[in-house]
Amino acid sequence: MTGVVSAPDGVPRCPWGMESEKMADYRAYHDTEWGRPVHGDDALFERMCLEAFQSGLSWITILRRREAFRAAFAGFGIAEVARFTDADAERLLADPGIIRNRAKIAATLGNARLAAALAPGELDALIWSYAPERAGRPAPRTFADVLPVTPESTALAKDLKKRGFRFVGPTTAYALMQACGLVNDHLTGCHAREATERAAAAG
Repeated sequence: MTGVVSAPDGVPRCPWGMESEKMADYRAYHDTEWGRPVHGDDALFERMCLEAFQSGLSWITILRRREAFRAAFAGFGIAEVARFTDADAERLLADPGIIRNRAKIAATLGNARLAAALAPGELDALIWSYAPERAGRPAPRTFADVLPVTPESTALAKDLKKRGFRFVGPTTAYALMQACGLVNDHLTGCHAREATERAAAAG
């Protein structure tokens, strides 16, 4: 299955969002979140952190632990996470509800401190400054048309790394761009593609 598929409910979706008991979590995420524009420093910081934790894992692993992540990281409020101490880091390493990866936890706390030093709205503006022009960008017909890295994601990753952010390579940066609506990679014919475009047009 490389193009859109019609799930049992008759709605055409990207293959990863197809309706089945196993993929129900993905279905809801695909239909209502993925690709919709996300703004706000804290909201984008959360997505950045979750994409970093996803590195090397499947997204469903992170999605099913998202509420536990939010509880563990104070709702991903930048100011709050920036104040986390070494004791908090040890607490996180002992939390079975999240991914207990020492390097990723340390990066999240370090990234929060860097984000806290930015002016309000600066992280949002920084990330969105790398959104490519939507006009003329061809809609992917199959996932073979969706590249894991783009010039924009490479540039975003380079900028973030230059500022000291960690776990923000070009592939992670592009996953962030896809999830937060900087690009619309729903396939041609997917019911969520048009809804995503309308959300982007509405700002």
